[in-house]
Amino acid sequence: MKQLLKTSAATLLLTTTAVVSFAQSLKGVNGIRDTSYTNYSAYKHSLKGNPEISLVPEFDDKNIQTTKDITYCTIGKRKLALDAFVPKDTKTNRIAFIMIHGGGWRSGNRTQHYPLAQALAAKGYVCFTPEYRLSTEALFPAAVYDLKAAIRWVKTNAAKYKVDTSKIVIAGFSAGGELAAFLGTTGNMPLFEGAGCNDGINSSVNAIVDMDGTLSFTHPETGEGDDSKSTSAGTYWFGYSKKENTGLWNAASPLSYVGTRTPPTLFLNSSVDRMHAGRNDFIKVLNDNGIYSEVHTFDNAPHSFPIFNPWFTPMVNYIDGFLQKVFTNK
Repeated sequence: MKQLLKTSAATLLLTTTAVVSFAQSLKGVNGIRDTSYTNYSAYKHSLKGNPEISLVPEFDDKNIQTTKDITYCTIGKRKLALDAFVPKDTKTNRIAFIMIHGGGWRSGNRTQHYPLAQALAAKGYVCFTPEYRLSTEALFPAAVYDLKAAIRWVKTNAAKYKVDTSKIVIAGFSAGGELAAFLGTTGNMPLFEGAGCNDGINSSVNAIVDMDGTLSFTHPETGEGDDSKSTSAGTYWFGYSKKENTGLWNAASPLSYVGTRTPPTLFLNSSVDRMHAGRNDFIKVLNDNGIYSEVHTFDNAPHSFPIFNPWFTPMVNYIDGFLQKVFTNK
């Protein structure tokens, strides 16, 4: 039985050694879209402890060209789509910002961060919001394959959308933040590239923005993997509980790959500590390798802070400031 194992060098190997005696569970792959996490449901949940919050609405800007439902990859009959938010009258190539939605690798959708894409496009960034296969449709690493294909698609279509391919940013919230960190630390790693969509293009990125996404599924700080009351999001995504296959959970952790090739990273965090498990260890590796990072924590903010006022505008400003600093003179 093929398993994914972590080595001391923080790389993965395929092996035929059976390290667990449990069969991978496919019970969560039911083909039924999970709509439990939406902006509105997050708002209702967060309102209890934060009565001052409000959802950030989408807005129209005549200076932004919006194109929706662009197919970036086709897998069998399944078409994966993304949306593009491009500043009009762009004469020079710009920083590309690819934003991955959250929802526990099982729920959520790419419309979740339209306001953020619009706000950043208004500041001159070319923004993309890709969908990816969730755990109701396919298990890990399918989502990674999809999003690597999205990165390659952006690079392939750079001329059309006025993208500077040396300034690609991968960003995400919650599960999307974990995915962004994973993509950023495994650029061009053959095991996680997938095949059939925009092949032959380098999938590495030049900056990571992680909004409350875990850096490790096995770190002592993590809260992911508790199946005592119900099946956890991670167990659904991997098809194994953490106890059944700790090696796979470790191998799926961005912390397992951070190193000399990891790009500068911005961490934007809520007051929920478990949502950024492994962050300090991740930053230590960055520091040891002279790689720039920033951390901004919003005190008393709920986990879903990126979609709420009063944190939205400061968040946008932190992203803008970080990227301008990282890409100065590049």
